[in-house]
Amino acid sequence: MSDTDNSTPSDDNPHGTGPEVEPEAPSVGTRVWGWTKELLIVVVLGLVVSTLLRTFVFQMFEIPSGSMEDTLQIGDRVAVQKITPFQRGDIVVFADPGGWLPRTTAEEPNPIEKALEFVGILPNSSDQYLIKRVIGMPGDVIVCCDTQDRLLVNGFPLEESSYLFQYNGVPVKPSETQFQVTVPAGRIFVMGDHRNSSADSRCHLNDLGSDGIRGSSAFVPTKDVVGVAVAVTWPLSRIRLLQRPGTFDGVPAAAQPAPDKPSIEPAGVSCYG
Repeated sequence: MSDTDNSTPSDDNPHGTGPEVEPEAPSVGTRVWGWTKELLIVVVLGLVVSTLLRTFVFQMFEIPSGSMEDTLQIGDRVAVQKITPFQRGDIVVFADPGGWLPRTTAEEPNPIEKALEFVGILPNSSDQYLIKRVIGMPGDVIVCCDTQDRLLVNGFPLEESSYLFQYNGVPVKPSETQFQVTVPAGRIFVMGDHRNSSADSRCHLNDLGSDGIRGSSAFVPTKDVVGVAVAVTWPLSRIRLLQRPGTFDGVPAAAQPAPDKPSIEPAGVSCYG
């Protein structure tokens, strides 16, 4: 013990460290500020995680038309995953490859709606995205149709009755337009499930693409694909998973490497006549 230590041991304080002082209780303002900081941290972290998920994992889209009926209905909200690559038979969301959609003057979402859309709480409101089913991958040869009204992909007949739109219980034809195409490198051929109400790849086979090649805009660049639709998330009565039809499992690989330019027969074919 030093000369300057004036405390002495006692029965109540055997170590001579002086009387214990009770800590002062935090004020109401301090407690409120503490709770506020914790809430802000949780909200910010939640927004960061939600934004990362939207950017790299999942994104929500709302179905604007009947081109994918009855698989998808107008107003359905679908979750699109961006992790695993797409395959034949998958339903994909993609940006307009050029000239498929007219430019509209739809009302812009307000700042709050834009923020909620950005973090993934609201579905994407852009009108320049489409959703269709992948029928052909690069190099695939697609023919419509055989004597039994079936699409052929690399010579394999697709059994599409499980997902094609039905009138009075009877599936529509795979296509009223007859064609044979070879999908070029880096692109895919897509069709809607409601073939009579879908302005899909068939309808642009005679369009002049931005590259100056006739029919190139009918084939969607793989880089423009956002991801694969994996589930209907709204309305509640329609919540379900979206699975790839089993018929696509039998499609063989393309016999030849994908060409740089598409092959389209007959010349000038289009679903617009």
